[in-house]
Amino acid sequence: MSQRITLPKVIFGTSGLGNLYVALEDKIKLEIVTACIQYSSGQKPVVFDCAGKYGAGLALETLGNCLKMLNIKSEDVLISNKLGWYRTTELQSGTEPTFEPGVWRNLKYDAVQKISYKGILECYEQGNQLLNGYKAKLVSVHDPDEYVAGAQSQLEKDKRYNDIIEAYRALCELKSRDEVKAIGIGSKDWRIIQRIVNDVNLDWEQRHSTIFVKKGYHEALCTISKDFYFLFTNN
Repeated sequence: MSQRITLPKVIFGTSGLGNLYVALEDKIKLEIVTACIQYSSGQKPVVFDCAGKYGAGLALETLGNCLKMLNIKSEDVLISNKLGWYRTTELQSGTEPTFEPGVWRNLKYDAVQKISYKGILECYEQGNQLLNGYKAKLVSVHDPDEYVAGAQSQLEKDKRYNDIIEAYRALCELKSRDEVKAIGIGSKDWRIIQRIVNDVNLDWEQRHSTIFVKKGYHEALCTISKDFYFLFTNN
């Protein structure tokens, strides 16, 4: 059964905390998180959208550290973690990560994609560790459209789609144990959303805002018939 969740008008993206295109000083990152908290005064919980892919876990780590430094209670924040990327080995100084080279700056660690039943749980557990005492309560599989599109054959596409469904099975088990509040999906391609909602009971969806200018959006509105919260943040 889908879970109804109440969200504030503004949800804060965190890719910048993971050194997206520029490596901000820790002082500036703390000022950013502080401003998010101050802007949302009176609106609790404050919601942050994060992902293990953002700086190979750096965004999660930075967010948790900033919240801890600001003495923010865990019940006063709601963190979304888009799962599927797992921090791995430490990089040599000046070395680009193997994922999205040229996008992330001055990273200390690399990351690998783990989309499966076991892999998504590993991503969830590591994400909570990086959050330094805070826990993600909104979870999803990160960019399942790109994961399927990376297949080299129809057989591999089918396997990858099954990996996604198995990952959601793991997330549904987390929800059944009340470890997370809601399960969703984040995708740049609405067609994978349409397919997955027929196989998984989701609570919300997140689509990249560029969908508004893509051909076929009217068809998307007509064919995706479930009730969702629409979160337009950074994918």
